[in-house]
Amino acid sequence: MRVILILLLLAATPLKAEIYNINQLDLSSYKGKVVYLDFWASWCKPCQKSFPWMNKLLLKYPAEKFTVITVNLDAESDAMHHFLSKVKADFDIFHDPSGRIAEEFKIEGMPTSYLIDANGKVVKKHVGFYTKKVDQYEREIEELL
Repeated sequence: MRVILILLLLAATPLKAEIYNINQLDLSSYKGKVVYLDFWASWCKPCQKSFPWMNKLLLKYPAEKFTVITVNLDAESDAMHHFLSKVKADFDIFHDPSGRIAEEFKIEGMPTSYLIDANGKVVKKHVGFYTKKVDQYEREIEELL
C-alpha cells in the first residue's frame, strides 16, 4: 500500500526544471501547443515573481496543449544556478549566455515573454511582469487554447 501511495505522490509531483544549451531550442518542435516563452536573468526582480506563476500555469492547463519555456540570459551559468537554488522552476530552461536568441526576439527588458499559438506564430509580447496583469495574461492563453 505504501509503495502505491509513494508512486501516486511521485506522479503528482511536478518534475524539476531541466537546463539545456540554447542550441537545443527548436520552437518548431512545439507546434500544436500554445507556448509561453519567457526570457529572464538572475538579477531581475520581476522574474522572481513570475516563476511561481509560470509553475502554476503548468498545473492549470493541459500539458498536451500548453507549455512554458524559458530562456536565461546570464553570461555566467553560476548566476543562473544560484537563482534557481532559491526560486523553483518546473519548466525547461534554455541557457543563452551570448544573448543570440534574445537579439533575434528583440528583447526590450526583463523579463520579456511571448505567447506563441499552436501554429508557431507569436501573437503577444509582454515586457516586464506585473502581478496585476496575471488575469489578462491568462485570458490571452485561454483564448489560444
